[in-house]
Amino acid sequence: MRIGIVCYPTYGGSGVVATELGKALAEKGHEVHFITYSQPVRLETYSENLFYHEVHVPDYPLFDFLPYELALTSKLVDVIRFEELELLHVHYAIPHAYAAFMAKQILGSTGIKLPVVTTLHGTDITLVGKNPSYKPAVTFSINQSDIVTSVSESLKRDTLEFFDIHKEIEVIPNFIDLSLYRGLDTTGIRQRFAKDGEYLLAHISNFRKVKRVGDVIKVFNRVLKEKPAKLLMIGDGPEREAAEKQCRELGICDQVFYLGKTKAVEKLLAVSDLFILPSETESFGLAALEAMAAGVPVISSNTGGLPEVVESGKVGFMAPVGEVDQMAKHALTVLKDDETLRRFKNAAYGHAENFSMDAILPKYEALYLKALAHA
Repeated sequence: MRIGIVCYPTYGGSGVVATELGKALAEKGHEVHFITYSQPVRLETYSENLFYHEVHVPDYPLFDFLPYELALTSKLVDVIRFEELELLHVHYAIPHAYAAFMAKQILGSTGIKLPVVTTLHGTDITLVGKNPSYKPAVTFSINQSDIVTSVSESLKRDTLEFFDIHKEIEVIPNFIDLSLYRGLDTTGIRQRFAKDGEYLLAHISNFRKVKRVGDVIKVFNRVLKEKPAKLLMIGDGPEREAAEKQCRELGICDQVFYLGKTKAVEKLLAVSDLFILPSETESFGLAALEAMAAGVPVISSNTGGLPEVVESGKVGFMAPVGEVDQMAKHALTVLKDDETLRRFKNAAYGHAENFSMDAILPKYEALYLKALAHA
């Protein structure tokens, strides 16, 4: 198949999943074309089946805000025509599904039929889509897609609750490329942060309020009173400054490392003992899955799609949002002794295998064939 993929090219979960999906499809022999405003951060290698098309938005003094949707629509029409794409898979409803609809209408006027698959990832529904300024466009875009998927049952329920949707929504969970976590050279990495006998905890996010990074610090501080430990804060965002101030007030700055938007995520997780994700909400919880793929148990909130990813009591534990004392208690249970930690680590990796690329990719391929059959 010749497939176009539209996604955000950033570190966010939707862009990561879309990029890894495209790379896996290319390895299976499909021809994959990424269409977005900059090269996706995970698109570091190319193959004979993998292509990238950049969307340029011309500067025009009439506009206070550059019309990306129009530029994307025109680019889609051009790439689809020239590359003879058979199917378009867009990740995120706004603006991608909206631009896909417009491109489909333009192409249809010339006799070209193109099925559109839209995958809903989270904030396009729970944050952007609920805004009255966007809700009609989001509703329309979803309903006009040929096939709609969501990354969790929780997100599907939210979508059907918030919007008047007439399309069937199929749940296909996010996935992980387990090969990224095998054979890693982590020589000296753990020693850079933790001494012998110290546990290494980790958190990964974009440091927005919804991630509750302050709760990460609180949980770690309570663990620190019982166990020698260090904390890796991976990522960056608007709440980092407040988190750093919190560490200073607690007097634990020497135990917390802020590592920014590093590309060494797999290696850092591979040397960690416990992952903390106390989010206000998560449509899926890709960071938790990445941790488990590295054999790291997870302590998380029990919100959104996280209960579909974190098997509490086996791969870690969940607690209600904001219950930092309970989260800390669960963390200490996992870190009780080496044998207990080893058991949780093995279970975490075993559970991650249920979300492997090999398990999920065929579901998308079957979906594409279904879309083409009904085009």
